[in-house]
Amino acid sequence: MPLILQGARQTGKTYIVNYFGSTEYQEIVYCNFEKDKNLASIFNNLSPQEIVPKIETLKRQRIFPENTLLVFDEVQACPEALTSLKYFCEDSPEYHLIAMGSLLGVSVNRGESSFPVGKVQFMDMYPMDFEEYLWAKGEEKLAERIKNSFNNNIPLDDALHDYALKLYREYLFIGGMPAVVSEFINTQSPNLAAIIGGDILSAYQNDMGKYNKQSEIPKTKLVYSNISTQLSKENKKFQYKYIKSGSRASEFENAIEWVCLAGIASRVYRLEQIMLPLRAYRSMSDFKFYMSDTGLCCRAQDILYNDVMYANPLLNNFLGGLTENYVFSQLRVNGYEPYYWTSGSQAEVDFIVRSGDGIIPIEVKSTTNVTSKSLNVYMQKFSPEYAIRISAKNFGFKNQIKSVPLYAAWCV
Repeated sequence: MPLILQGARQTGKTYIVNYFGSTEYQEIVYCNFEKDKNLASIFNNLSPQEIVPKIETLKRQRIFPENTLLVFDEVQACPEALTSLKYFCEDSPEYHLIAMGSLLGVSVNRGESSFPVGKVQFMDMYPMDFEEYLWAKGEEKLAERIKNSFNNNIPLDDALHDYALKLYREYLFIGGMPAVVSEFINTQSPNLAAIIGGDILSAYQNDMGKYNKQSEIPKTKLVYSNISTQLSKENKKFQYKYIKSGSRASEFENAIEWVCLAGIASRVYRLEQIMLPLRAYRSMSDFKFYMSDTGLCCRAQDILYNDVMYANPLLNNFLGGLTENYVFSQLRVNGYEPYYWTSGSQAEVDFIVRSGDGIIPIEVKSTTNVTSKSLNVYMQKFSPEYAIRISAKNFGFKNQIKSVPLYAAWCV
């Protein structure tokens, strides 16, 4: 089957596919449907036997079955090219093809493209998680030590623990967008890295005019900018009244759907009951909203590097929300679909995930202060096999609670 690689803009899809092609194939034939509008005319006939010779002529490259990687980038800009993937699967599986699109989810759900259901495989690309950030920093050995401590509940040496927390705070501000990480590593300047992040944020805002009704564009921008704002609230549940006074859910449903389909934000729903399957017991009206990247979250609120590195006390509420956003992004990269749980106004557990045969609660703390009755209420009520507490404390396991330092959230 052709592969569709999905993900938000600037997560590195084009780079990694071309790198993969250069190392695993004799040739790459790269087609970008946004940049080269002439490519669309090739797809008036959807037969691969007609399409391939035309691409060869236009690109002046031979396409050899099994030895050439054919790349369709920004494929949502040519609906016929997306539809053709069905026929590549059915009639010409000897051609190896990867398709990508930053706004593919939006275009398909807006009826802009005819989707080849059941004829393609999918992979999702996210910003770099903290483990990948450590690799980029040349800290592979530290990553291995963290993984070993996680698996065996053995504390890291104090010096390593403190150093890993410092790198975690650095990541919280820089984020995982490859261009931003690269700039920071090359220049050691958080300010220059922040400029790159700001440019990405602006590009996301500009994209909101694509595959969107004119009347929905300002609403979509309002919703996206409000996500990071609401992370500063003590109650992290997303509330429409903070977008605009007197607003209702129906007014912003399409805007919320757009940012989720574009991969730049995600909802985490409240569970009404702790039972399997979790998705069947979610409340569709109650959710938290998180951005795809903590660095972009900081850019959206003009947070300074030292605010995060030295935990500015004036930002306590925001840093708490930013920490939750970070943990969510690490869980999502690992394939989890997290939820959260509340018991009236008595207790709230930040994340609930399905793990193996059980349901595991995850509590998040941004400091070493781990006092919380919420997790105790949950454990008394539902008796999970164990719980996870992610905080600034070192590794350990006590009273059925697995202590995981913030820098090890990617291990969960």
